[in-house]
Amino acid sequence: MEMKLENRHCRPCEGNGEALQHEDAIQYLKQIAGWKLAEDGASIVRKLKFRDFSGTMLFINAMAYVAEQQGHHPDFSAGYNYCEIRYTTHAINGLSENDFICAAKINNLLES
Repeated sequence: MEMKLENRHCRPCEGNGEALQHEDAIQYLKQIAGWKLAEDGASIVRKLKFRDFSGTMLFINAMAYVAEQQGHHPDFSAGYNYCEIRYTTHAINGLSENDFICAAKINNLLES
């Protein structure tokens, strides 16, 4: 049985691979509730709402910790009670397995 995404670790990507095919991205999406394929097809996004600014910032700090541990960083925007996260692998101009691994880890943060 294959290891769950949230239990895997990102692999370094220096532009030496190819972006996932659309069909593969759709299969990975089935494993990460709440995430959607962006219109560009080269990234995944999730919008989150929080009770207040403090909750938003606590989440952002936890997300930053995960990103540093994985060596794979999201683009995000945030405000008083929301955060929008976007994962893509810039080195290959599209999606890689790393994007889905990190999205699964973000989902784990939300569950704890």
